Amino acid sequence: MHFIEEWMGTLSPVWIYLLVGGVIGVESMGIPLPGEVALVTASLLSVGTKISPWLVAGSASAGAIIGDSIGYLIGRRGGRRLLERFGRRFPKHFGPAHLAKAERAFQRWGVWAVFFGRFIALLRILAGPLAGALHVPYGRFLAANALGGLTWAFGTVFAIYSVGRVAEKWLKDFSWIALAAAVVAGLITTFYLRRKAAAEAKALREAADKEPATAHD
Repeated sequence: MHFIEEWMGTLSPVWIYLLVGGVIGVESMGIPLPGEVALVTASLLSVGTKISPWLVAGSASAGAIIGDSIGYLIGRRGGRRLLERFGRRFPKHFGPAHLAKAERAFQRWGVWAVFFGRFIALLRILAGPLAGALHVPYGRFLAANALGGLTWAFGTVFAIYSVGRVAEKWLKDFSWIALAAAVVAGLITTFYLRRKAAAEAKALREAADKEPATAHD
């Protein structure tokens, strides 16, 4: 984590904005990249430097909205089969249990799963492609996508920036805490969703196994 901060610290502001937008955009298309770590690091670097928190948040928002839209188009064209094929290639990130959990989120929240998904590690990656595969109307998807991307990006950047300004003399220690907290939160969220998804998938399999016997009786 400290290496990432040091490396990004050597880049010019323009490259920081492009990097944040690019990483978050690719992540939102359905490819697992550390978008949140890039956003947190750039937010920390904006304290006391020439890097603008407004442009960091704007780049992150643009990456989230555009990346999710591309992911939506990929899911729309490829359908659920594409997601299942991708899941077989990356079972630790997009296995059947993860896909089942994401689908249940859409069944529960509808298009708002796109908004809430921006704050959850698993859904942040799957929301766009899955919304396309489920043929969610693009207008509704774009509204939830834009609102979620703007809220997540600007909220994250300015929460960290504000605290960093107050505690600027402890910025080095704070950066470690913030980065560690972001990574740990993402890991905990992913682990929790994975456990829940596995349990729900197991319950569905058990229910499916019982159906033929019940029908026979």
